[in-house]
Amino acid sequence: MEFVAFGASFVASMDQPHRVVIVGGGFGGLAAAQKLKRVPVQVTLIDRRNFHLFQPLLYQVATGWLSPANIASTLRATLSRQKNARVLLGEAQDVDVDRRRVLLRDGEVEYDTLVLATGSLPFYFGNDHWESIAPGLKTIEDATAIRSRIFHAFEAAEREADPAKTESLLTFAIVGGGPTGVELAGALGEIAHDTLKYDFRNIDPAKTRILLLEGGQRILPTYPPELSAEAQTSLSGLGVTVRVQALVSDIGNEVLIIKRGEGFEEIPCRTVIWAAGVKASPLGRAIAERIGSSVDRGGRIAVERDMTIAGHPEVFVIGDLANYAHQGEKLLPGVAPVAMQEGQYVARVIASRIKGRPVPPFQYRDRGSMAIIGHASAVAEMGRLRFTGYLAWLAWLFVHLMKLVEFENRILVLVQWGWYYFSRNRAARLITGESPSDPGSGGERKTNDTCLSAKLMAQAEQKKRMHGQNL
Repeated sequence: MEFVAFGASFVASMDQPHRVVIVGGGFGGLAAAQKLKRVPVQVTLIDRRNFHLFQPLLYQVATGWLSPANIASTLRATLSRQKNARVLLGEAQDVDVDRRRVLLRDGEVEYDTLVLATGSLPFYFGNDHWESIAPGLKTIEDATAIRSRIFHAFEAAEREADPAKTESLLTFAIVGGGPTGVELAGALGEIAHDTLKYDFRNIDPAKTRILLLEGGQRILPTYPPELSAEAQTSLSGLGVTVRVQALVSDIGNEVLIIKRGEGFEEIPCRTVIWAAGVKASPLGRAIAERIGSSVDRGGRIAVERDMTIAGHPEVFVIGDLANYAHQGEKLLPGVAPVAMQEGQYVARVIASRIKGRPVPPFQYRDRGSMAIIGHASAVAEMGRLRFTGYLAWLAWLFVHLMKLVEFENRILVLVQWGWYYFSRNRAARLITGESPSDPGSGGERKTNDTCLSAKLMAQAEQKKRMHGQNL
């Protein structure tokens, strides 16, 4: 078996425990901290939020199924019984690797070993001005803002007298056909056909148009083709229209323009949700520039087989911040199980180094993938086993319930799920914050939709003429 070498500087002294600083309290960072519970080190967990967020259920907050507190656990409470761990509320902006200090917005923290697990942000492929119009789903604030946009669109449609504007208000587009996009689309289908079925007098929510746009050949592209096909069939049953090989050309406040083949299509739409990609947090690129390391297009730092940065064995990078290219041809996916396994592995490396023992390189063990489509409908892959429907739905519920950090949250979520199963009522359908007159209003970034449409259509016509001349 191949082992990874380490330096003597990792051995703790008798006078002062080895100082491990973990930046980020997500899946990877929290897993590393908890795994170090019985290791003779001093753990400092730094996060700009005071809670751990269970992101796989964030879409259920965005669609009024769960409340934010159901899927969040305070970091201090989670680590309160771990005597060798402390939590600091702060925002890391840079790392001085020469002096071994994490530079915060309002101070600095010294370390002997550093674990970077700062996660990711929505990636708009160079079109960051879309963010205010088509928000992504990464934080509680994102979820509650999307929830407000969704339910405000129905409220605005109830008062709208113009049929064309009503249709635009009742059109929802989700960009990205991965698990998040599929789960959001399915939840929106249930909202329109079940939850709001009897709530309005002037509109019929069942006439809501829900579009799931995927740039590739099929939705759930990392799943087996038969599961992708099953997911699309289930979504169609919920009134969701799936469009593959559909690339977003531009997004305005009242129009979405997509490109399919050589043609452009203009879709009147007030609510667009982005689920098409992520990029690493800015801290990764800042550190890479400081130490001369490389990053990929998504801002992820290239790491060694033991999750450290080349030339800096005291700095580990895990989760969405890491580009681990040592297991197969493809990079590891940016999902919670990868981050958790990386965090646990790093804790074992630190423990082994303190004892003066070598460690094998990291090896991700894929235990399967799951995506829920709707009520009693899901797709799942576990090794060679692939199943769909009610059984997959139960498996999805069980796995996600048991991965919630606190027992109290498990009970609360189980009660909410049980209530929804029998009543189909989403109890957290709250419109919070400011309610714009037009859902999807971009404020200062507002786009001139008429000019946008004309510009793109002119480009399409020009391409057609050029194609005809070439023939």
